[in-house]
Amino acid sequence: MAKVLVPLAEGFEEIEAVALIDIMRRGGIEVVSAYLNGELDTALVTGANGITLQADVPIKYALVDEYDMIVLPGGWGGTEHLAQNELVQNLLKEFKAKDKYIGAMCAGPYALHVAGVLSHTYTCYPSAEEKIKLDGYTSSQKVVIDNKVITSRGPATAICFALSIVKELVGDESYEAVKAGTLTDFC
Repeated sequence: MAKVLVPLAEGFEEIEAVALIDIMRRGGIEVVSAYLNGELDTALVTGANGITLQADVPIKYALVDEYDMIVLPGGWGGTEHLAQNELVQNLLKEFKAKDKYIGAMCAGPYALHVAGVLSHTYTCYPSAEEKIKLDGYTSSQKVVIDNKVITSRGPATAICFALSIVKELVGDESYEAVKAGTLTDFC
């Protein structure tokens, strides 16, 4: 079974985190959410719009070899924490070094950029692109896959992003089943 790590930091975008976790689990992926150490002494993490989620484990216990992918939801507050957190940045670099999948959406690709793992062709929320300022940005696709780095634009593309992850990690059959089961005809 494929296994994905989803770090949650204060200020994450709730629609993105919940849609990602839900769709990936429907697709047969084991998803583990992690909270940042030092930022919290509890597993409760509050998003950008005041919704609190309970994360599964502290990020300090995340070992790259146990996962097939790391996926970052967006939200500027959460992204800033992910971009500044040494553990998260080291995990991103290790995932890249071990040729594992990396994903981020909305503002999240900025944290990939800070870690030096963002692929040449990517998409993200428009204001994040202004901060990243790299050639290769595209706004014409909901989801971009480039060298095992998967990026997406924002809250409205979260389901398409998660479905792309299901397709990459589990295959077409699970992708089609989840797409049909959620009546997703816009990806």
